[in-house]
Amino acid sequence: MAKQTKNVSSGGESFMVKLSTFIVDKRNLFFLITIILVIFSMFSRNWVEVENDLTFYLPEDSETKKALNVMDGEFTTYGTAEVMVANIAYEDAERMLDDLKQIKGVQSIDFDDTTDHYNNASALYSITFNYDETDDACLESLDKVKEYLSGQDIYVKTDLGNTQAETIEREINMIMVYVAIVIVAVLLFTSETYGEIPVLILTFGVGMIVNQGTNYLLGKISFVSNSVTSILQLALSIDYAIIFCNRFKEEHKSLPIREAVILALSKSIPEIGASSLTTIGGLVAMLFMQFRLGPDMAICLIKSIGFALLSAFVVMPGLLVLFGPLIDRTGHKNFVPKISFIGSYDYATRHIVPIIFIVVLFFAFRLSNDCPYAYGYSVLSTPKLNETQIAENMIEDNFSSSNMMALVVPRGDYEKEAQLLKELESYDEVDYTMGLANIDALDGYKLADKLTPRQFAELAGLDYEAAQVVYAAYAAENESYGELVGNIATYKVPLIDMFLYVCDKVDSGVVTLSDEQTDMLHDAEVQMTSAKNQLQGETYSRMLLYLTLPVSGDETYHFTDKILEIARSYYPDEDVFLAGNSTNEYDFEKSFAVDNTVVSIVSVLIVLVVLLFTFNSAGMPLLLILVIQGSIWINFSFPTITGKYLFFLGYLVVSSIQMGANIDYAIVIGSRYQELKARMTRKEAIIDTLNFAFPTIITSGSILAISGFLIGNLTSEPVIAGIGESLGRGTVISIFLVMLVLPQILLTGTAFIDKTSFSMPGVSVGEHRALTGKVFVNGMVRGHISGNVRGQICAMVDGDVDLNVISGSADEKSDAPGDDTPPDGGDPDDHGAAEVTPEESGREEECHV
Repeated sequence: MAKQTKNVSSGGESFMVKLSTFIVDKRNLFFLITIILVIFSMFSRNWVEVENDLTFYLPEDSETKKALNVMDGEFTTYGTAEVMVANIAYEDAERMLDDLKQIKGVQSIDFDDTTDHYNNASALYSITFNYDETDDACLESLDKVKEYLSGQDIYVKTDLGNTQAETIEREINMIMVYVAIVIVAVLLFTSETYGEIPVLILTFGVGMIVNQGTNYLLGKISFVSNSVTSILQLALSIDYAIIFCNRFKEEHKSLPIREAVILALSKSIPEIGASSLTTIGGLVAMLFMQFRLGPDMAICLIKSIGFALLSAFVVMPGLLVLFGPLIDRTGHKNFVPKISFIGSYDYATRHIVPIIFIVVLFFAFRLSNDCPYAYGYSVLSTPKLNETQIAENMIEDNFSSSNMMALVVPRGDYEKEAQLLKELESYDEVDYTMGLANIDALDGYKLADKLTPRQFAELAGLDYEAAQVVYAAYAAENESYGELVGNIATYKVPLIDMFLYVCDKVDSGVVTLSDEQTDMLHDAEVQMTSAKNQLQGETYSRMLLYLTLPVSGDETYHFTDKILEIARSYYPDEDVFLAGNSTNEYDFEKSFAVDNTVVSIVSVLIVLVVLLFTFNSAGMPLLLILVIQGSIWINFSFPTITGKYLFFLGYLVVSSIQMGANIDYAIVIGSRYQELKARMTRKEAIIDTLNFAFPTIITSGSILAISGFLIGNLTSEPVIAGIGESLGRGTVISIFLVMLVLPQILLTGTAFIDKTSFSMPGVSVGEHRALTGKVFVNGMVRGHISGNVRGQICAMVDGDVDLNVISGSADEKSDAPGDDTPPDGGDPDDHGAAEVTPEESGREEECHV
């Protein structure tokens, strides 16, 4: 043992050993840094700005994004809410209307005896507040409305506040608790000692908390990334800590705790780093999406994988040293059973299952291409509903909902706007329209109708002479000098502009009116100011279109193109924009058409490159990717079969994760089988392979699958629920395929794998040697060695040799007396670093670099 300890710390150690020694010996420093980072992260994770609007991530050149940018800068959007009072008589609802209008902050309430506002003994108040929808004062006024109606059975539908974010946060916190319980339960089942469980949990926890705390450095992240990143981080990165822990236990069988941790870490860093590349590669594909929610999630998840690696490499070594004695004392029986019967089944069906799999793939590919994607929430459902969704469903069940869109055109020509609105209303797909050019004002006039001084005087109850004076002042301020020198009596000004001008002059004391006239003007001013703020900006005018079409559907999407075509015929050389839930979805659909192809191709290419360098074979990566890609196609055949809509983002995210993470299961089986097939029968090799891989796959796969199903069933947010459900189902399918299909493919494809290998220039080149015992190998060889190897380019082997000697030699060596006795009187089975005998040393001098 002493000699082995010396080897780990010797002066000729590799860079990895030196790095590992530094990390282990400076563990207290790393503990201190980690504690500081964790404490900081506990506070900084509350600084993260979360974006709840998916349209924020649309490409900047999309129609909806351009329209939203214009509207944000040009118009005021007042806060609104729909409040339904159930089980109330119309007379009682009407009596409460006046009281509701008196509540501070309430600008107006739409309510009448039509079925739009009273139906099934339920009243629907459509409330508009005095403040911008982003102003917290809207919520205060809404709270007062709720307080007034507290004795009634009420349901509220509104976009005000962050109720969605608060609900999601509560649900995700609950899911995290369940995931933590699942992880502990799985680790208890699959671990070999109880003492390793706190090490693994602390490692996971540190990586998760620090990752959450550094999210604020990204500026703003989506509610999807904020919700699922931590859960997926635990599920995706659990392998890293388990690989390191298993490596430590293996080395600790012959080394003290410190030396075992150092050696295990030096071996785990390249092994785990290579394993993480496929996961990161799958996530990198999302960076190429036009829909910027993909890059947002990719960055968050890649960062989380990075912190998981950092936690495993920096924090976990110190924890293993700290908990090492506890690990030694708490060993228990391995509860993971051997699954030799599955290996036997796989071998027996090796000629049948690949054919069945190809047939299934054909149908899965066709079905997955017909997957019913949703681009909005209107057709989505979740197993769980929150209070807001219940209220929205109640309102929609009792009252018809409309599909409203906003058309933005250049400002300045009310007559052109009126003609445009009239043409749009002539289509059956349009219920009605609303703009300054067609909103009713007083005495049959529209807000944008142009009135002479006499017409305005009669409408407003002013003296004709006073009206002429006001018109003259208006002409002077607007530099309409031709009207001043001409006949002011024929000068026409839009009603809304003159009304607001007069109100401004009354307020400033320039114009004096009777109290009755002043009250009338001020009442009209409130409504006109609200209309102008919402429908007219500095450069553009906004018109509202209420469609008879549903929000989702190709017919609706195509009609949005028709609306833009009509609007551009009126403004051929100027910009026009259209925004609404339907255009949001239409742009989502257009971006998905590109993103789907990009993500699929990029993820496969990146993973393929990683696998090519991993296996030094072109055949093995193709077979592994075929199985995982098949699991993706099968996974997304289920929505087609069940007819259940899937939010398009779920496909992009889950397919990337499946290709990047689930392929690790296939890699474990493929690499182990390649290692074993040269020294045992193929049946024995596949049985041993599955017994070896099963604990790793069942640990990681069960946690990822259960986490996905928990997300899918315990959150009310349709986008997140769809991702979770698809991820859980896809992981189960991947596990099934790598255990019950991949082995048969490897068994029948062995020749293909060997022939496409490019690590050496041909398998059959050179002299074949099959030797047993002590064998001195010196030269370029290809084949299998089972035994203890000492040397760099050449080696002294104590075991079985079965290889092709391309150049050099491989010769049996007679046993010298005492050669099998380890130095320092060690255990004869301890092969860690026995001293080289003089005879072996002499032979090793023959080696050439």
